[in-house]
Amino acid sequence: MSRLAHMATGPYAPPVPARTLTVLSADGAPLHVEVHGPDGAPAVVLAHGWTCSTAFWAAQLRDLATDHRVFAYDQRGHGRSPAHPACGTDALADDLEAVLAATLAPGEQAVVAGHSMGGMTVLAAAGRPAFREHAAAVLLCSTGSSGLVAESLIVPMRAGRLRTWLTKRVLGSRAPLGPVTPLALRILKYGTMGPGSAPHMVEACARIVHACPRAVRHAWSQVLDLLDLDHAVGELRAPTAVVVGTADRLTPPVHARSLAAALPHCLGVTELPGLGHMTPVEAPELVTGKIRELVTTYVSVRHAKEDA
Repeated sequence: MSRLAHMATGPYAPPVPARTLTVLSADGAPLHVEVHGPDGAPAVVLAHGWTCSTAFWAAQLRDLATDHRVFAYDQRGHGRSPAHPACGTDALADDLEAVLAATLAPGEQAVVAGHSMGGMTVLAAAGRPAFREHAAAVLLCSTGSSGLVAESLIVPMRAGRLRTWLTKRVLGSRAPLGPVTPLALRILKYGTMGPGSAPHMVEACARIVHACPRAVRHAWSQVLDLLDLDHAVGELRAPTAVVVGTADRLTPPVHARSLAAALPHCLGVTELPGLGHMTPVEAPELVTGKIRELVTTYVSVRHAKEDA
């Protein structure tokens, strides 16, 4: 089957950006950034997860760009951002800082939404000056701060050393994913999506994930295996909403609840019955609605006052 990196038609076909930018991170890594929506509109910044790309946010980009200025970027090594030897949470934080500084005016604030590794990016950057300057509010979707392998439910067996060992081997596999076949769709659905996910949702995610180079997939799996950002959760002072699917095998609800308990300004956890890890794709209207709600509450009022 085709190796097209995203859907060509339908609600998960990514819209054409108004323009694109190349932003250099602190270590010189080039990052592909897309700009959607009208100039002068309230701003939103989207950070995708492991093995994904800006195309993952297609549904949000299509809706929000009607009346928001939306910046979506490819994490290093993903999508159209070239691979770089530096992998780690400091690099993720550097990249987000660089995107915020390059796309927003001094003092301008935005809602920052992160999914999975994108949420971990937000946590890693939470204490950084540029993040605190620009983040008016945050949406964390399907993410966690530590213990990702030990808590994962990918391997259907009792928690313990054996399950952790097997999970590490599965998530850290160097094996190529190959084309998007019917078997590949079933495997991806089991691991990352709820049992009721529609076929077009599963295919949209599969095309994106299978397009991620296996060397990049493996390198970042090692970062996630050792992830420990518990200390950073308390640094995230912006008002933060948390979303998780109850059938999430990669970052099950225990992570969302732990985040909610430790966040200084948590706006609550929304648990979505029967949904898996890919919440922006599985529940596009809800995730987009959460972003809009945060913009209305924390960005639009200030934005309107500054324009007056």
